[in-house]
Amino acid sequence: MSTASGAPHLADEHHDWKPAANPWMVAASVMLATFMVVLDSSVANVSLPHIAGNLSASTDESTWVLTSYLVANAIMLPAAGWIARRIGRKRLLIISILIFTVASLLCGMAISMPMLIVARILQGIGGGGMQPLAQSILLESFPPRQHGTAMAVYGVGVIVAPIIGPTLGGWITDSYSWRWIFYINLPIGILALFMVNLYVEDPPYLRQKFKGAIDYLGFGLMALWLGTLQLVLDKGQESDWFATPWVCWTAAVSTLALIAFIVRELKDREPIVHLQIFANRNFSVGTLVTGVYGFILYASTAMLPLFLQTMMGYSALQSGMSVSPRGIGAMASMIAAGFLVRYVDARVLMAFGFALLSYSTWMLGQINLAIGMNSVIIPNVVSGLAMGFVFVPLTTMTLSRLPKQEMGNATGIYNLMRSIGGSIGIATVTTMLVRGAQAHQNYLAANAGAGNPVTSGLVRGLQAKLFSQGADMVTAHQKAVGMLYRSAQQQAALMAYMDNFRLMAFLALLCVPMLLLFQRVKKHD
Repeated sequence: MSTASGAPHLADEHHDWKPAANPWMVAASVMLATFMVVLDSSVANVSLPHIAGNLSASTDESTWVLTSYLVANAIMLPAAGWIARRIGRKRLLIISILIFTVASLLCGMAISMPMLIVARILQGIGGGGMQPLAQSILLESFPPRQHGTAMAVYGVGVIVAPIIGPTLGGWITDSYSWRWIFYINLPIGILALFMVNLYVEDPPYLRQKFKGAIDYLGFGLMALWLGTLQLVLDKGQESDWFATPWVCWTAAVSTLALIAFIVRELKDREPIVHLQIFANRNFSVGTLVTGVYGFILYASTAMLPLFLQTMMGYSALQSGMSVSPRGIGAMASMIAAGFLVRYVDARVLMAFGFALLSYSTWMLGQINLAIGMNSVIIPNVVSGLAMGFVFVPLTTMTLSRLPKQEMGNATGIYNLMRSIGGSIGIATVTTMLVRGAQAHQNYLAANAGAGNPVTSGLVRGLQAKLFSQGADMVTAHQKAVGMLYRSAQQQAALMAYMDNFRLMAFLALLCVPMLLLFQRVKKHD
């Protein structure tokens, strides 16, 4: 199997390499930048109506603020390791932070929607490489016995940030202006630049000059595949999926580009992405599991605020506050799992985490329109506790036993799979909510028609009440039927949400037997 550096034994030569700086200072440096980037992937969600109104754009046009960022981010995830091999990991991280910070300034200064979208693309380019770079830097800076701790630190950034993003975005937008959700990145970015320059250094195998041709074709195919895939997932539901010709053509282009990309990367001597790494069993299983985990995590995270706002009448800030306790549970479990993974079989910890995740989503599957805040907070805390027991051991078992020179390549693929899983999850549940509500509504209408005595009794009761309030009999009857129809629509939508949450619970349980495919790894003292 070819290696990322072109020197198969280079990792062994520098196996004992350690950074000159304290690993915790290195961790603080890279996670400051990563937290900022991951936060920005969700902080703008609740601000879209404000952005659209301020820039005189439609709601559909404003969604490109999210889509453009995600597409650029997805393309950069797997490319980060390849670019780092050419120019150095530290230099790439500094350039990425600089691009992201300047792009954040441009986002806040945007005077039109096209300007904002271009700035968001630049943000995605700058931010896409930071997640895999941070992960590989952390794994190389800490000794193997502390890899669980390192991944707990990383997990706080990439898992907790998207949870608090909507809450923070709603508060900033309501209290100040949507522009400040981008301006707050400026001091963080400047501090991150200073700390990375001071504490982060490249390992020896990345300091050697890289000699090899640039795989332009591979990069182009990767960009085409990921860009078209993200476009289909983000816009498919709005266009009724494959009932629309452009969705069919775009999906076909994405599929062909993926096939061509795989063939190209397997044949090229210096590919953008080293697919041979999938020969490692734990890495292959881990990327599959993290894809499913991303599906469950992002889908459930997207559904709950939507339910609270559309069905319960919560404001954006209120819905964000009700979901934010998940972050408290996540931080607690990240710390616990980072410690326990040294002594307990990682597969046992993951099984416990997926069981907790299944239980929390099943509890959300019992929701109704009369629930109180506790019925939302408790499942979210349990879900947060599940995150640490899944994320830390899963990442540790998947990545920490790979050769160091493959780490940049591996972390890019690993993060990309979780991102793609999340995009597919959000697209799936969005479609299922719409179509599930229609199916339940048809069922309710078929079983609660005018011939149903219960329905007739409800209409007569409502009609009598409205008549007593001054409406004439015809108007009272029409209003009574309308009220009953709206109630049926509401119940149908509620049942669609319940179905989706229960589906997430079953998917989480299905992950447990998949964990048996992992090979057991020895503990490091």
